Amino acid sequence: MTTTELAEARQTTTTDAKPGPGLAKLLRPHLWTFAAVVLFQIVGAVAGLAPLLAVVELGRTFLSPGPVDPGHVWFTVTVGAIGLFVRLLFTAASSGIGHLLDDRVQLAFRRRLAERLGRVPIGWFSQRRTGELAKVVGDDVGAMHPFIAHSPGELVAAFVVPLVSLVYLFTVDWRLTLITLIPVVLAIALVPLMMTPARLREQKDFDSAMGRISSSVVEFVQGIAVVKAFNGSGRAHRKFVTAVDGFVDIFYRMVRGLSRPAAGMQLALSPPFVLVVVLTGGTALITNGAMAAADLLPFLLLGLGLTAPVAALGHGFDELQAARRAVGRIRDVLGVPSLPEPTQPVAPRGHRVELRDVRFGYSDDQEVLRGIDLVLEPGTVTAIVGPSGSGKSTLVQLLPRFFDPTHGAVLLGGVDLRGLGSQRLYRTVSFVFQDVRLLRASVADNIALAVPHADRADVERAARLANVHDRILELPRGYDTVIGDEAGLSGGEAQRIAIARALLADTPVLVLDEATAFADPQTEQAVRNTLAEGERTMLVIAHRLETIVDADTVVLLENGSIVERGAPSELLRREGKFAAFWQSRSPVLADELEDHSAVMRGDEPR
Repeated sequence: MTTTELAEARQTTTTDAKPGPGLAKLLRPHLWTFAAVVLFQIVGAVAGLAPLLAVVELGRTFLSPGPVDPGHVWFTVTVGAIGLFVRLLFTAASSGIGHLLDDRVQLAFRRRLAERLGRVPIGWFSQRRTGELAKVVGDDVGAMHPFIAHSPGELVAAFVVPLVSLVYLFTVDWRLTLITLIPVVLAIALVPLMMTPARLREQKDFDSAMGRISSSVVEFVQGIAVVKAFNGSGRAHRKFVTAVDGFVDIFYRMVRGLSRPAAGMQLALSPPFVLVVVLTGGTALITNGAMAAADLLPFLLLGLGLTAPVAALGHGFDELQAARRAVGRIRDVLGVPSLPEPTQPVAPRGHRVELRDVRFGYSDDQEVLRGIDLVLEPGTVTAIVGPSGSGKSTLVQLLPRFFDPTHGAVLLGGVDLRGLGSQRLYRTVSFVFQDVRLLRASVADNIALAVPHADRADVERAARLANVHDRILELPRGYDTVIGDEAGLSGGEAQRIAIARALLADTPVLVLDEATAFADPQTEQAVRNTLAEGERTMLVIAHRLETIVDADTVVLLENGSIVERGAPSELLRREGKFAAFWQSRSPVLADELEDHSAVMRGDEPR
């Protein structure tokens, strides 16, 4: 592929790096249902005033001089009863529809997140903490529940009920209406104190602290075996305790900052304070002859009704703020650029793998690979060795396109991987890494992950080749056993399941990162012989002698650059950096490798 073709391949890829959709866009498909929830709540809230107004009207009727009209009394009672029934009916309908809508929205959000996460570069996950991502998919989506199922009713009541009540009270006496609003005005005046930049920062710190706790718990549980093996439970536990202590400090600071305005709001909206204000103002107006005594009754009843919705508004506002922050984190995930896909995928011409002047960095100021030029001929085994941090894992992750190089190109069959298309790529390249992740699904489904419609016979054949068939038959339901629910597997068994998965996929290119690290020597040799069969091209991160011996080519990396390459015996004869590196790791293994290389040359071993 020429330089022009490489440029064209990059131009044919498409990606969506724009920010994720806002809340309004996310809820747009459910707009009419959401409107029905609000409308039903409005009707229910207004109808709920009917019993209170009926009591007020009855009180004014009985306290007024002159005879009482029985027809008017029964009419008032009937209207109040009908209003109560309508309130119960419509609020129940609003709540029921709201909870159904909440289920649909959460399902839609999780599906969109799953779809997006299924299309982002796999390497993106290695830069994210599992707990934080789980919080987005789980807790943050769940945080939408109050906003959708409860907040509409509370917020509607907070606006509609006071508005209708005020209209009625103004018709009775506008002066006492203004006096009745004093507690509400005092409570609203305290709201800005709860929305200062410091309070908003504390809320953001609170969410971050919760994410750190989730991550520390997940990391501790996932690594418990290693922690206990190396007697590191104290350190691991301290990490969790540190996260909890940090959360407690932030929570205490947030509560301390909110306590005073929150206490002031509760005092202003409390029934005793409202009654004192209304009685004081009403008494002054009645003693001055400005208002009839009977007119005080609606203010005593509806005045208390004014404060309850406003108090609910405070809780609803907190839920809205929490939902807003959760939606922001959901948008961040939905806004992660998808793996660029070509508009017109190009078919590779063979399975020759080539890296041309490849450079890559996880950030602009952190270049991990520096000018890698490497060719993997079909049917060969190439072993990558080097000290920790030399870029081995990063290099092999470019082949299955966990990342795209920041400069240069990775070619398969003469085609830039970016012009290949992910479906064709994963039918050509498979990978097995040391850290194996199995799905909470049956053993058969885990093996057939890349070939979901594979016959059971093919699945069992792959398991036999991976030397794990007999172990599977020992499980409670054999191949139908659900991993994680009905049985657990050791690290070596999980690796062999992953190898069986790769063998069933039968791709011509295979990437391995010590895929038999947890296997016993007999199993390792059997699996190694199986992988070596056929014309499979293999790129392997090597830490063991056997891997080096079996390789056609060994590549030594240092600081992201290739410093030596060649057949293992040839590299040892040079007595260069590779020989020194391997000798420093294990002199015995180096001597064994030299003896093995001598036998391969037909010489007598030392």
